[in-house]
Amino acid sequence: MAISPSLLLRQSQSLVMTPQLMQSIQLLQMNHLELVQFIDQEVEKNPLLEIAASEEMSAAPETNDTDTAHANGDLEGDGDWLEPGSANTAEQLSDKLDTNFATEYDGDSSDPKPDAPELLGQWKSMPGSQGDSGAAFDMDDLPAARMSLREFVHEQIPLAFFEDTDRVTAQYMADLLDDSGYLCEPISETAARLGVDNTYIESILTRLQTLEPAGIFARGLAECLAIQLRQRNRLDPAMSALVDNLQLLAKRDFATLKKVCGVAEDDLIDMLAEIRSLDPKPGSAFQSSQTETVVPDVIVRPGPKGGWQVELNPDTLPRVLVNQEYFSEISRKSGQNSADMSFLSECMQNANWLVRSLDQRARTILKVATEIVIQQDAFMEHGVEHLRPLNLKTVADAIKMHESTVSRVTSNKFMLTPRGLFELKYFFTVSIAASDGGDSHSAEAVRNRIKAMIEDESPDAVLSDDDIMDHLKGKGINIARRTVAKYREAMNIPSSVQRRREKRAMAKVSSN
Repeated sequence: MAISPSLLLRQSQSLVMTPQLMQSIQLLQMNHLELVQFIDQEVEKNPLLEIAASEEMSAAPETNDTDTAHANGDLEGDGDWLEPGSANTAEQLSDKLDTNFATEYDGDSSDPKPDAPELLGQWKSMPGSQGDSGAAFDMDDLPAARMSLREFVHEQIPLAFFEDTDRVTAQYMADLLDDSGYLCEPISETAARLGVDNTYIESILTRLQTLEPAGIFARGLAECLAIQLRQRNRLDPAMSALVDNLQLLAKRDFATLKKVCGVAEDDLIDMLAEIRSLDPKPGSAFQSSQTETVVPDVIVRPGPKGGWQVELNPDTLPRVLVNQEYFSEISRKSGQNSADMSFLSECMQNANWLVRSLDQRARTILKVATEIVIQQDAFMEHGVEHLRPLNLKTVADAIKMHESTVSRVTSNKFMLTPRGLFELKYFFTVSIAASDGGDSHSAEAVRNRIKAMIEDESPDAVLSDDDIMDHLKGKGINIARRTVAKYREAMNIPSSVQRRREKRAMAKVSSN
């Protein structure tokens, strides 16, 4: 058969990933902070976008009421304090402010007068001025800046080192401290960098280790504890042997520790209590405690007529509006300029797309969260022991979406419930079969039971993995011993042998 060119007409369907579609998908998996940063970038690029005030926001996406969960996303904003037409008008505010200074200034003519009454008003309102009726201004009332670890050490160096060379070397080594107070560069590298002998650096380091806080300039945990014990005059041979064998302490091998240290059991208990009183990270006290607060995306409350009320958190809803008036005004001024009109059309298209995408994102999050609450109603009512096994397919089939969409929605999103704050992915757990053929159990609920059983055990009745397995099977949970061990290790719970040693040691410390 000869090959010849021909014309064919075919119809086919395909999904084309446009840039806007890709950004819509990315919006779904963004958390609140990432979404705010993305919107700020879009507002900066697009003159037709603006961040709306709270009172300008309309109601959130429409919601559906069910017997179990009710979704509501209304926004209630506070009015602007200087909004035109409000009770606090400019005239009323001027009556409350002291702006009549015609007879207030009686100073000598040689004194420099302000250029305008407003400047005098500002001067009179300053704390500590003659016009201030309150207490005098005191500089001590201002909070001092938090001192860093390196600044604290640099203040002590001139008191411990009197030679210029020693002081400069000590200051250089102080800059090598990490946030925990450990020296993060080997002695040999420091000596080579400064062009001196290792013995000289060792002598400087020995004096630096006497500074406060106790334990800084250590090159490891054992040396950090030894420095603190030496300053307490408690670094005897037995304690030194204990510090040199911290790996045995981590394994809770107290029998071997007694032989290594050459002490009796009571003495070892006292030594362990003293080790626990030391600070393994002496520099951590100077770190600024800046914690990032997790803002919930969804809030679940008990409904007024039973069930649960699911609503989006107004604080996480993006407040973006398209300025149609500005678009119309600029369009009239641009006239027949095709380049300007093309730019405006593109900005309007991008702005409308962003608003629609944010609205769709909010609706999708609310829909997924509502279905999760429906599926985990027993958890909301009774706690983690009643957490049901749940997977992405179950939620996706219920809300008629794809599993990948549900997965993106549940990433980095949090739900505030009467039981606490949880990530949406927390509610998706694997199932463990029931031994009696009943409903399966959630792996998270089983882990919680294992943790509770171990916390309630006594020093004389420590449960092994086999004991925990038998107890759970008696409760209708079909679980293997290796699964119990896996869950226990995932929760950083030591074995029964180590727990027995530690509980007995702690009991003796408490009795003493």
